Amino acid sequence: MHIAHKYRLLGSILAFCAVLLGAFGAHALKQTLSAHDSIQTWETAVRYQMWHALGLILLSLICERQVLPKMIGPCFFIGTLLFSGSLYGLALDGPNWLGPITPLGGLSLIAGWALLAYSCVINKAP
Repeated sequence: MHIAHKYRLLGSILAFCAVLLGAFGAHALKQTLSAHDSIQTWETAVRYQMWHALGLILLSLICERQVLPKMIGPCFFIGTLLFSGSLYGLALDGPNWLGPITPLGGLSLIAGWALLAYSCVINKAP
């Protein structure tokens, strides 16, 4: 399977799940997430998941035309799982050890964006 296809597939799956989790949080968890902080945490997780799902899909379009560092997609995917996944768990009163995982996911997302910016510098062609 070509890397662009993998990124499109992973991005589509993440986007699909973000919509499901957003609807689940807004409807099924309305009573469970009654604390304002829990609702905001859930919404932040969904928002970051969707943005990075779209990032993976756009990355798949770029990588068909340019050589990109191979770690951009994994940084986005793993970062989204760690960042959003830990926030989902925290919003649902999961274990406290999830808290330190969130910044690790954030660092992975930051690394992915930094690598994408670097690829724009090394691939000067449109």
